[in-house]
Amino acid sequence: MDAPAAFTDAEFYQRSFDPQEYLREFCSLSNAQGQPNTLLTQSLRNLFNMFALDGLSGHTLIDVGCGPTIYQLLSACERFQEIISLDYTDRNRQELEKWLRNEPGAFDWSPVVKYVCELEGDREKWAEKEEKLRKKVKQVLKCDVTKANPTAPVSLPPADCIVSTLCLEAACKDLATFRSALRNISTLVKPGGHLVMVTVLQETFYAFNKQVFSCLYLERSMVEEAVEGAGFDVKLSEVQPYLPGDARTDCKAVLNLVACRRASTTA
Repeated sequence: MDAPAAFTDAEFYQRSFDPQEYLREFCSLSNAQGQPNTLLTQSLRNLFNMFALDGLSGHTLIDVGCGPTIYQLLSACERFQEIISLDYTDRNRQELEKWLRNEPGAFDWSPVVKYVCELEGDREKWAEKEEKLRKKVKQVLKCDVTKANPTAPVSLPPADCIVSTLCLEAACKDLATFRSALRNISTLVKPGGHLVMVTVLQETFYAFNKQVFSCLYLERSMVEEAVEGAGFDVKLSEVQPYLPGDARTDCKAVLNLVACRRASTTA
């Protein structure tokens, strides 16, 4: 399988990205053949470790490019009082809101929540964690990371932390757009606040439900330089190889990164 000839744009996502199919494909702990979902479990462990770092707490967390998922918030919700979730497509936001309202037909996240609770030392607190997260997500808003104000026409006060998982590399057609998007989302976080990122490396596509989506090819150094250029100091940067043989993607590795926004973005 190859990457699309032209980079998949925002309107293609709005029209063709099926959140329920995405969740079924990528957000269960194992696939239909019973093979473990290594990318998800690695990400859960890494997010648990990153959100346990000193200083990674506060009042407000903004999730940039949340998609229809909550896994990236399961550790974070223990460290922040309020969460604002942002995504471009209407259907992703609707799917997320369905879970937040505990509606029939919402995706069953309980195995993933139990996994994180086990990391935290008490698997039996999963229902309590689900309820806590539902209460803490205060807004679900449209965003476009290519805009100077990603949430326009809404203006959000800068948050204590922003998290972005598997978003920018799918939303940005080239490195210049990626750098610009990081500068744009930097406005959502206070000076001294944090950026937490999970980003795939050396990937040009991912596929599900007979649809192929583009991904910006990135190396670790490219991401770190873009983060620094957006006014952050990188505090943690770890690369983990991605197991070969997954026909749904040509991803080679995953980067887990934590950065702190400088007091002056010109520093």
